[in-house]
Amino acid sequence: MAPLTSLALQLCLAAVAFAAPLADHQIKTLGMNPGQQYGTGGGIVGFIVLVLDIIIWIEVLKSSRPPSHKILWCVLVFIFPVVGALAYWVLSDRKKWNDQQYEVLP
Repeated sequence: MAPLTSLALQLCLAAVAFAAPLADHQIKTLGMNPGQQYGTGGGIVGFIVLVLDIIIWIEVLKSSRPPSHKILWCVLVFIFPVVGALAYWVLSDRKKWNDQQYEVLP
């Protein structure tokens, strides 16, 4: 579980770094207008979408779905982060696939 946690932390840190506004000299170098400096990496909304997508990937991969369904959901959320996440939360039968049935020993 440690490699997955490390990867998630690295992705979060990268998202924060890319969401930072550009400096004035970077804006001039890239030939951008000063109003274009925000939203270069998605900002706070992009970071929230990234975190939600990572949570969905972890939930899907830990579920008892067939492998083909896991791949389909992960690819859908990867290609369409916002629409895929909304579709997953609304259309997937999360309770059915995420209920863990444990046997109680006498």
